[in-house]
Amino acid sequence: MLFDSHSHTNEDSFSQEERAQVIEEINNCKELSYSMDIGYDIASSIQAIEDSRKSDKIYVAVGIHPNNSQELGIDLEDEKAVNAVLDQLRDLSKDDKVVAIGEIGLDYHYDDTDKKVQNFWFRKQIRLAMELDMPIAIHSRDADLDTFNCLKEEGAFEKAKEGGAFGVLIHCASCSAEFAKGYVREGAIISVAGPITYKNNRRGVELVEQIHISKLLIETDSPYLAPVPMRGKKNRSWYVEYVARKIAEIKGMEYEEVARITCENAKKFYGI
Repeated sequence: MLFDSHSHTNEDSFSQEERAQVIEEINNCKELSYSMDIGYDIASSIQAIEDSRKSDKIYVAVGIHPNNSQELGIDLEDEKAVNAVLDQLRDLSKDDKVVAIGEIGLDYHYDDTDKKVQNFWFRKQIRLAMELDMPIAIHSRDADLDTFNCLKEEGAFEKAKEGGAFGVLIHCASCSAEFAKGYVREGAIISVAGPITYKNNRRGVELVEQIHISKLLIETDSPYLAPVPMRGKKNRSWYVEYVARKIAEIKGMEYEEVARITCENAKKFYGI
């Protein structure tokens, strides 16, 4: 009944042998129904599609992560070059296993952040997803207000409320409970990852306490952010069980109920 709503089996830190092993373990894990393999640039998006060929459980999002957008090296005034990148994503989105655009967003954590470049590509990919009527998986780090405003100004929240295939997911949410509630009021859904299991993560606990289970997904962000008791290891999709168990503990629910509901939430969001 578990659905890992955000992972990176496509991550280039995995050797070919490791990736094959990870996919085999996903296939063999009876508790895991699905795993989203999320692109962060063109190459990783292509790799995710290749991964999905080897597992009925793996579905894909294609997109350019905010940090990777800075590595494109494209003049933002060069319309032809910009459209060429968007056309690549548009073509990749036609694959049967591709169900979302992501991960896209803003990341202001690093000193060399180019906010103009990140905002440009974020908005371009929001518009692409709305054109394609596909949901978006959002990365937001130290950029809560700008992320929210971009989505608002681009009409993403309005389209999410229309009831079509398009939707807004805040992945690995690190915002406050109040900010998360603002997202939910606007029609977005929130995903929680391994940090919810970390000691003294009161901010994450408060978010889970205050967001209704119908608006929550669970994820690993594999190979990053392994949950307790696996912290320090490369994260794996089936470790999402520990996230579900922590949510159950926080909310006073049965683990099986959390697993079932979050799985159904993810299936609905991704249209699976």
